[in-house]
Amino acid sequence: MNRRIALVGNPNVGKSTIFNALTGLRQKTANWAGVTVSSASGAFSLKGIRFTADDLPGIYSLNVRSAEEAVTREALLTEPYDYLLFICDATCIERGLALLAQAAELIGGREAAFSSESETALSPEFPAGSPRKPQFLLCVNLCDEAERKGISIDFSGLEEELGIPVIPASARKKHGLDLLLARLSQLEETSRLAQPEDIGGLSQPEKASRLALPEKTNKTSAEKAPKFFIPGELAARRVRYSDQNYRKREERLDRFLTGRITGGLTMLLLLTAVFWLTMTGANYPSALLYDWLFSFEEILLRTAETLHAPWWLSGVLIDGVYRVTAWIVSVMLPPMAIFFPLFTLLEDSGYLPRVAFNMDSAFKKCRACGKQCLTMAMGLGCNAAGVTGCRIIDSPRERLIAILTNSLVPCNGRFPLLTAMISLFMARRAGSLFSALLLTGFILLSFGMSFFASWLLSHTVLKGVPSFFTLELPPYRRPQAGKVLVRSLLDRTLFVLGRAVTAAAPAGLLIWLLANITIGGTSLLSLLAGFLDPAGRLLGLDGVILMAFLLGFPANEIVLPIILMAYLETGTLVSMEDSASLYNLLTAHGWTVKTAVCMAVFSLFHWPCATTCLTIKKETGSLKWTAVSILLPAAAGCILCMMICAGWPLLFH
Repeated sequence: MNRRIALVGNPNVGKSTIFNALTGLRQKTANWAGVTVSSASGAFSLKGIRFTADDLPGIYSLNVRSAEEAVTREALLTEPYDYLLFICDATCIERGLALLAQAAELIGGREAAFSSESETALSPEFPAGSPRKPQFLLCVNLCDEAERKGISIDFSGLEEELGIPVIPASARKKHGLDLLLARLSQLEETSRLAQPEDIGGLSQPEKASRLALPEKTNKTSAEKAPKFFIPGELAARRVRYSDQNYRKREERLDRFLTGRITGGLTMLLLLTAVFWLTMTGANYPSALLYDWLFSFEEILLRTAETLHAPWWLSGVLIDGVYRVTAWIVSVMLPPMAIFFPLFTLLEDSGYLPRVAFNMDSAFKKCRACGKQCLTMAMGLGCNAAGVTGCRIIDSPRERLIAILTNSLVPCNGRFPLLTAMISLFMARRAGSLFSALLLTGFILLSFGMSFFASWLLSHTVLKGVPSFFTLELPPYRRPQAGKVLVRSLLDRTLFVLGRAVTAAAPAGLLIWLLANITIGGTSLLSLLAGFLDPAGRLLGLDGVILMAFLLGFPANEIVLPIILMAYLETGTLVSMEDSASLYNLLTAHGWTVKTAVCMAVFSLFHWPCATTCLTIKKETGSLKWTAVSILLPAAAGCILCMMICAGWPLLFH
């Protein structure tokens, strides 16, 4: 036996948390609205009955104005659900009740259409083959937050007036989930006992007794849909506030964090703090991980010698594929393991939606969508993730702008190169705090370029007016450290790292071949660098640097190692044990502060990595727009670098 259940509710009320608890899956959850863009499905068993659960997108209304509302309305109209589990926020129950009332009216209209012989039954909104009327349940989540704010709810009275099961819960603490399953099991038992085939062979008194049992066990759920009610009036009767001013503290905090001046300063300080912690905290674990991974290289080489493997085979597999992969892991993993949890803490606390609110007016001036700020924030971790996150933008035009400009924000893979340029040349004798401030300045430059590119696209090839959207500012919550670590490490860090490693293996093969295949005694790598040298000099770089960015297309983390390999002519990637040795090598090959600045700018603005390009192709379905997404940041980087080269003598003569 299989039953279908849909989870319905406003954004940010804990639907995905309850879905994860029921199914054991890891549907992404976050303390902001719009995380679940399309429905997710999972399954669970209850007393031998299999339930298929759909986590529908969070919506405020069933009057379709967005993609999320269209998906949810279509599912409620056409899918054969046995149960509709509505989830609402205990701190704002009226809003959830309003959606419940709309759904009850929609389902009622559907049932009337299905049972009618009139033309209404032939309406496209109510297609033939309608599912039977589903049983409604209401789960009032976030009861712990309501209690802290002095909000008390008469759940038994609410259940009596609605005529459907009402279950209080605090899903983040796993409170109320057992009761939810118990009520669901009770409804299933009631439905089973009421089936005619179950009582067909019984005597008349036994039939009457059997039918009386369901009515006694669950009087409040005799009706499948809620009784008629007015949400505001029902909430007024059943909700009490011991402190009428419970919102004042949050309102004061909101005024500070979303203020015209204080909001921007807070954002800059938090951004600087995150980068400082990432830069200072990643060095030591990165060195340990590097030593550990490269210790296996010696073992692999000895094993290859023992097996008498050809030199080229061990070179390709060990010096090429393994070394590049190990390098990327050791350089990329520690910063991500610090950055993503810090980013998730800001997300879980409810701060990031305030950032989107602050940036909304700026995006409106660019004729773009304010939600683009959220996708830019995702891009700081991984541009591919940021591109996928653009699905939260309803307007196709604005979604495309967000996709095309996301790579102008540096992903986590570009941070090592940026920090190296800052620490070696721009802040060589300054502290880590000054380095973090410089890194923040570069990030702000990337934000500014994103605004300009969005404005340029919206006034040329993607003309249009900005759309309006609803952005709920969620309540401030104390982040759950354990879940933050799991979500950031498993869902983000390892996910991004896995894609980088997949791209690194073929890159290692190509790099080794170019470095070890020679023509006339000169490696293909050197020939390629020589060919690119004039273009590199025009950008304030050199041919080796430009070649490294091209070969670093699979993953940005290997750009600097390729440069070192080409300068030292080793045939394999090499590292510098200390910053002084690295600085001496680079300056010996003509590097100056100007070179480092151009290098940092070009690292900010060049073509996106292979994974991001594939993601853009998948999201847009167009090679043309994928090409634009490659050319746009590359053109920005080239123009800025040429401007730096032209203006440098005037500024520093």
